[in-house]
Amino acid sequence: MKKVLMIASLFAFASSGVVLAAGDAEAGKAKSAACAACHGMDGNSGVNPVWPKLAGQHTAYITKQLNDFKNNKRTDTTMAPMAMPLSDQDIADLAAFFSAQTRTVGAAAEDKVAVGEQLYRAGNAESGVAACTACHGPNGSGNPQSNFPALSGQGAAYTAKALKDFRSGARNNDAGNMMADVASKLTDTEIEAVASYIEGLH
Repeated sequence: MKKVLMIASLFAFASSGVVLAAGDAEAGKAKSAACAACHGMDGNSGVNPVWPKLAGQHTAYITKQLNDFKNNKRTDTTMAPMAMPLSDQDIADLAAFFSAQTRTVGAAAEDKVAVGEQLYRAGNAESGVAACTACHGPNGSGNPQSNFPALSGQGAAYTAKALKDFRSGARNNDAGNMMADVASKLTDTEIEAVASYIEGLH
C-alpha cells in the first residue's frame, strides 16, 4: 500500500510539469522587493484583498504558478509581465522565501460559517460538490506532494475570485480540471461562504 501511495505521489508531482531548482530564501527575500507592493513584505497581502497571500504557500505550488504566468498558461495582466523576466533560479528563490514566511489568518463572517464549513468539510451531495478537505486538508494546509495548495487564512476576496475564474474558464491551469469541475457546481452564495470560511481556517 505504501508503495502504491508513493508511486501515486510521484506521478502527481511529475504531472505538474514543475522542475524545481534549489531555492535560496535569503536571495528570494532580496528579489521579493518587486512583489511587496501587491503581496506584502512577508507575503501577507493587505493593500488589496483580491491579491493572494503567498506566505506559507508550498514551494512547488508557487513555482508552478510563476511558471504558468511566465508561459501564458495562467493569464493576468499584472502578473504576466512580472513573471516573464524571471529565471528558474529567481522563481526558486522567491518560492523558498515566501514559503518560509508565516501566513496571517483572518476571521470568517459569522453569517457564512455554517454554510462554508459544511462545504469545506462535507461538500454538497445534492449538487455533487466534493469536500475541500479531500485535497486541501482539514486545517487547510494543502498537500505539497500532490501540489494542492495551502488555503488556510487565504483572503476571502481572492479565494472567491479564484473559484469564479475556475468556474468561468478564465483560469484553467488546474491539474485534470479538478478545480474547474468543483467550481462549476458552486453557486455565488456557496463561493462567498466557503471563501469566508477559508479566511478564518487554521
